[in-house]
Amino acid sequence: MMNLHSAAAPLVTFAAEGGNHNSLNPAVTGGSALVILLLLLWITTRFNRDR
Repeated sequence: MMNLHSAAAPLVTFAAEGGNHNSLNPAVTGGSALVILLLLLWITTRFNRDR
């Protein structure tokens, strides 16, 4: 069984480095989130026929 310290160690290391990673481009991350949210909004409005 994994203890809490060994499970949280990668998160602590990630937070100590400032949370920046070479593969995390803010423009791509934000753009992807926007597209996903717009897609969910479109799906929700398509199924909501009782307006």
